[in-house]
Amino acid sequence: MSELSADLEAALMRELRRVYDHINEMHFRDRLKKPVLLLTETTNRLGRWAGSTRRLELSRPLVLARPWPEVRSVLEHEMAHQFVDEVLRVKDEPPHGPTFARVCAERGIDARAAGSPVPSATGEARLEDRVLDRIRKLLALAGSENQHEAELAMKKAHELMLRHNIEQAATTHAYDVIHLGVPSRRASPVELEVMGIISEYFFVEVIRVPIYLVHKGAHAQVFEVIGTRENLAMAEHVHAFLLATAERLWRENRGDRRVRGGRDRLAYQSGVMRGFRDKLVGERRELAGVGLVWVGDGNLETFFRARYPRITTRRRYVRASGAHAAGREAGRTVVLHKPVTAPPAGSGTRLLPGR
Repeated sequence: MSELSADLEAALMRELRRVYDHINEMHFRDRLKKPVLLLTETTNRLGRWAGSTRRLELSRPLVLARPWPEVRSVLEHEMAHQFVDEVLRVKDEPPHGPTFARVCAERGIDARAAGSPVPSATGEARLEDRVLDRIRKLLALAGSENQHEAELAMKKAHELMLRHNIEQAATTHAYDVIHLGVPSRRASPVELEVMGIISEYFFVEVIRVPIYLVHKGAHAQVFEVIGTRENLAMAEHVHAFLLATAERLWRENRGDRRVRGGRDRLAYQSGVMRGFRDKLVGERRELAGVGLVWVGDGNLETFFRARYPRITTRRRYVRASGAHAAGREAGRTVVLHKPVTAPPAGSGTRLLPGR
């Protein structure tokens, strides 16, 4: 963890103030009075609202060492404490009492101390682990060199995921958050296709969110993925698998006469994603034929809308070139495989453990 220059330190404090103002306006209707924002050297806590001195403190080690979404999560958490203290004036409950929990739930703010998931109830955790274990085994089989066996294993994994989520849709869950992708100003068309597939077929919500790069004093964006623990494990695996597969297929098929050269790389790889999506559409249609129809997770949708009350959506159009068509053909042959790790590992960043 390196120290910041005076200019970067000043820029960081301006950014924290800007984010505070944004959260205040979006989640608290500007009802919070600006406190003194302070970075502390403590490693014993990630943040603290001190009502007697009107100080909102964040741990400097947190801010300098951890991804920005975690910093924002802790800031939101402490602002919820400020709201309960100064606006609602609730003084006779413990810090994480029922009023605080309600304030967070209504706004999609993580009521847990540092933004990480509370461990599930024992029975629910065991169920999730059993489901993940079965999916891991099926995806391992999907890596078979026997194409028929591989296709069948992938379909079985798809069916298991769909069936489990249909059965659990009416259950209240503690949703988790991870962040995927390398921070950048703009997402690549291929990664946008991948995240669209994850959002549509893997039972999570996805949004591109702004972040601040503390050591560069610059802004960027990453993908935020919200869902249950087992669905996030699958989403992280699919993200890494599809990006690697698109690159592999591009290298293997550059000799296709429809590919004119390196400039067709993005068109080809976007086509791969569209082809894989075609495959999922077909599998979902077959599953609907046996009564497995996904109508969505209303609780997740409510949590997502509370967390992001103002959402802008944009449509993307891909030019249907010869390279895109070639990629789409290749994408229809892709078999999702390899085991899902638990907890997920790889490119995603997870919010910190609770205090």
